[in-house]
Amino acid sequence: MVELVTDILSEYVSKTQKSKIIFEEAIKYLPLGVSSNYRFFDPYPIYLVKGNGGRVWDVDGNEYIDFILGFGALEVGHANPKIINEVTKALQDSSILGFEYYKTVELAKIISKRYNVDMVRFSSTGTEATMHAIRIARAYTKRKKIIKFEGHYHGSHDQLLININPMVQKDRVPSSLGIPEETLSNTLVAEWNNLESVEKLVKSQSNDICCVIMEPVAMNMGLIPPEKDFLKGIFDLSKEYNFLVIFDEVKTGGKMYSGALGYYNVKPDIILMAKSIAGGFPLSVIAGKREIMELIGPNKVAHGGTFNANPISVIASYVTLTQILTENAFYYMETLSDRLERGYRDIADDLDVDLKVTRWGPSGMIYFSKEVPRNYKELLKTDIPRWFTYFYSMLNSGILPMAGFNEQWTVSVMHTKEEIQKHIEKAYDAVKKAKEERLNLKLFEAF
Repeated sequence: MVELVTDILSEYVSKTQKSKIIFEEAIKYLPLGVSSNYRFFDPYPIYLVKGNGGRVWDVDGNEYIDFILGFGALEVGHANPKIINEVTKALQDSSILGFEYYKTVELAKIISKRYNVDMVRFSSTGTEATMHAIRIARAYTKRKKIIKFEGHYHGSHDQLLININPMVQKDRVPSSLGIPEETLSNTLVAEWNNLESVEKLVKSQSNDICCVIMEPVAMNMGLIPPEKDFLKGIFDLSKEYNFLVIFDEVKTGGKMYSGALGYYNVKPDIILMAKSIAGGFPLSVIAGKREIMELIGPNKVAHGGTFNANPISVIASYVTLTQILTENAFYYMETLSDRLERGYRDIADDLDVDLKVTRWGPSGMIYFSKEVPRNYKELLKTDIPRWFTYFYSMLNSGILPMAGFNEQWTVSVMHTKEEIQKHIEKAYDAVKKAKEERLNLKLFEAF
């Protein structure tokens, strides 16, 4: 038992010796040897050199079929020629202009029509978007309290860094050191797919709830869609108690042609997008109803940023939304992702293993469990050590399946049917190993 598990990690180490050398040097200058806590995993992370299409290569020359895709930011695929062509031309005009770039309004129009929103503002990251959205919601409602869901990640600013991926079961768990309790006191935590937990918070603080912020499909605890009537219940409560609904579609906005709001046919007060809609470049969107968005301005709601709507990101997003992530492209990605889902279900049946699959558009997740978890607490009850065995086996086989036990696969427009088939073939062996052995690695909250 120990020998097999040890062999899995030993094989990983033997294949990634140059990554190990870089890591040992990197930790002298970079905490954990990386620039984002989410990029680290034991015993050390791999260091990548380049990507093309649906594949990436590390410093050791290992080739991987990539289904992580920048944590869901690259549905256009690596080095998409349409992006390269337009960005190369744009760079000749300037990477930043200071005053507003003239094509920003064209992009705003496209987003407004595609996602059925009145007005938009651009920032650079999802973290900035959620931070500004909270400020806008407070200004509009003149209230302070925020409701978020355990297991949902909304960026790394202080107000929402609570109960993201807690490793202990408590009602309130700060997700970072260095955050004053006073800052978190206005952030309330509810349970995903549990409308009663939301109602309880709303009724206890009915005069001071400014908003509920949520991933409309939970994508930071694997992939857990909202249950029937859960979203409707949130919107009904918002109307009854006069608070705003904020959809954090940083991930989901690029998973369906019109995001989750289009898929579920709802109209949140504010929506936030980033990742895939910009084709791999840093751009985020704060969008919403006109009467809310018009609060932004001098002597009203602050919003600024030197790199907001820089020409390169604007061009990349324009090309992505008009030429690459088309309705036909989503049909293609849906087809590939569906094939992957069916492949995992067949593996579970063939091997008689407790493995469940969820999928939403081009993304999906597997759980070593008898049932699909409904929320974060149930996620922690799945057999995560078996997932670790599966994960390292997949890495050793040249597949990057998903970034963590709380992430998901993503298919790009540049993946092929052959790459999907290879994923399934390698997954069969990896799941078989996971059925036999459990790799007990320490769980920690990445924050």
